[in-house]
Order: sequence, then structure tokens, then C-alpha cells
Amino acid sequence: MTPTLLADRLKRIQPSPSVQANDRVATLRAEGKDIINFTIGEPDFDTPAHIIDAAVTAMKQGDTHYTPSEGTPALRQAIVEKLARDNALEYHYDEIVVGAGGKHILYHVMAATLNPGDEVIVPAPYWVSYPDIALLNEGVPRVVTCDASCGFKLTPQALIEAITDKTRWLVLNTPSNPTGAVYAESELLALAQVLRDYPHVGIISDEIYEHFVYAPARHLSLINVAPDLKSRTLIVNGASKGYAMTGWRIGFGAGPRDLIQAIVKLISQTTTCPSSISQAGAVAAFIGDQAPVRAMAERYTQRRQLMLEGLQSIAGVNCTAPDGAFYVYLDVSGLLGKTTPGGQRLMRDGDVVLYWLDAGVAAVSGEAYGLSPYVRLSFAIGDEAIQEGCRRLREACLALT
Repeated sequence: MTPTLLADRLKRIQPSPSVQANDRVATLRAEGKDIINFTIGEPDFDTPAHIIDAAVTAMKQGDTHYTPSEGTPALRQAIVEKLARDNALEYHYDEIVVGAGGKHILYHVMAATLNPGDEVIVPAPYWVSYPDIALLNEGVPRVVTCDASCGFKLTPQALIEAITDKTRWLVLNTPSNPTGAVYAESELLALAQVLRDYPHVGIISDEIYEHFVYAPARHLSLINVAPDLKSRTLIVNGASKGYAMTGWRIGFGAGPRDLIQAIVKLISQTTTCPSSISQAGAVAAFIGDQAPVRAMAERYTQRRQLMLEGLQSIAGVNCTAPDGAFYVYLDVSGLLGKTTPGGQRLMRDGDVVLYWLDAGVAAVSGEAYGLSPYVRLSFAIGDEAIQEGCRRLREACLALT
């Protein structure tokens, strides 16, 4: 296509760094290279059998056609029941919209609400798509650095300093990708107290990793501690992480009716509706047997410990144990300035990632998440792969001078 045919908005963004990193692993493996893949941002478990069975049954019964743009009544009601059971939150089914993944909902809520120049507060480290989704919709991401000194979490003072008359949204991600940070009740209460003074600011609460939280931490929604903010909060969640359904592409938003209807209007003109088959499976996921979710959470607890033990003995790196999700955000500042056996000096976390890739380990640099010098490692891989990956990292770091 002739470059002049492309919209200027595409110049504002880059392809998803995490997706690119995983694609690079696939390419290298296709070339015959042995790569331990710590880039992966999805469960490595199969979708539970009862969910698959529900989808197969739906197909056999002819449930293969368009659905309402907001999602089937059965799925929206299942999400209402899930929110009540898991989150102690009350919603009506017309306060629910189903999309083709959580990212789909995030894009459409910003498309539905941002005017040119509106600001979106994005605490960093952030999931890679938040700023770019705002930019694509003519918004301005206002990135607020939240470093290790505050547990990679937004503080009330930092929030106050970030809010302006143009602020439209605060994006709050708990548990966090990439750091695994989980906001405690006291921290949410403090943020809520600030937000009460700024009624023009809405809250997007991304809770996609809610099922993977490690004791003594526990997941809470902002609305649990500040129900008065419900009227300007959109909860974004989905089936991808908790139910190992990334490829099924089912996410949802729960929020005020007028906002939900605005999102539905856009979906009706873009994707029409989510997959009918995936929706049937998601009903079984949300209201069916929850034992597989608990089993996955237990496995991640074990893998988290295995990963932390493997990283402890690696010279030049440091990490804080994540309270949630399935990532470690590794501080690699101790490696910067060192020289590889090939004579290259490591100047930034991107250099570290490329050096480790040569050693057969793939990861994602902190640059992608808005805070360096860090590297994100996922432990949503098998035990043996975790152990072998840590061994390779240990050898690679020992070879530096």
C-alpha cells in the first residue's frame, strides 16, 4: 500500500512489544534454535474440559450465528453472577458488555469517551497497550512513574499531581502486568479519597489477573472499598487469564448503563458481536466448576517460588516477589556497564534482553512498560523450563566482565 494512504495516527504508536517478543521466539524456534520463552503473557494450561464441552454442544445445537452486540443474555447474566460470587459486587445484566477480549473493551471505552487532547493517567510500569490505545483515540497518555520505592503503585500524592482539567480517565491495574503489584485496601482507600475531589475523572479498573494473587495479598476492586465511585468506574476483566482462554477472545466491561450503551454502539459498527461459540464456553467458565481456576492458581504459586529461588543466585539482578499475576519484574541495573564475551557493553535493559536471547532466553525489556532498567519474566511456563531458563541466565551473567 502506498504510504500516503495510511492515517497519520499510525505514526503515534508501535506494534505491541510483548506480542513482538513472543513472535520473535516463534521465528527463532522455527529456525531450530532452543529458546526458553519467558515473554509469554498467557497461561500455558489447556482450557478446562467443561468449557470446551459447552462450546462443542453449542455448535452442535446450531449456536453459530450473530448475537446481540453487547453479548448474549446468558453470558451477561453469568458475568453478573461471577461478579457477585468472586467480587461481592452487584450489577444488572444491562450494565455488562462483552467484547473480543479485554483489550477490545479498553479500546472501545476510550474511543467512546475521549475527545482530542483529553488525558488518560497511566501509572508506570504499565501494560504496553494502555498509552497506545489512548493515542489512537486522540487522547494524551499522562504517564506517572511509580518506581520500586512505592511498590510500583500509584500514590495519592502522585495522583493529585497528575490530575488536570483535561483528565478523563485513570487506568488502575491490579494485579499488575508487568510487576505483579496488588493494591491493598488501605492504598485503594487513599486513592479513592483523592478521586472524590475530582468528579470529572473516571476510573478504568483492569482486573484481568484477579484469580492469581499470592497470600497474604488479596484482590480487591476499588469499588469494594469505595462504592460511591461505582457510577464513574468501568471494570475490565475477561476469561483469558483465569480460565486459560486467551484464544477464545472473551473480555467484558462492567459499568454505568450509559457508558455501556456507548461501547455497545461502537461494537455494533466494528466487530458486530463476540463469537457466539466463545460466549457459550464463557458461560460455562463463569458459572461452572471453579476448581480448575484454583488448581492453576496453586501451580502459579509453586512456579513463583521456583522462579524466585532460581533468580536469587544470579549476580547483578534483583527482584521483588510479585503479589499477583504471573510475572517477575527484574531489576537489571547491576548488569549495566558490563561487557559481554563478544565485546558489547550493556547500556540499557534492551541490550540485556538481546544478550540473553543469544544465551537462549527470551524476555521483554522494561522499556516496553515505561520503566527501566528492568526486564519482565513470565512464569506461566513449565517447572523445567523455569529452572533451565534461570540456569542459562546465571551462566550468561557470570560471563559478563
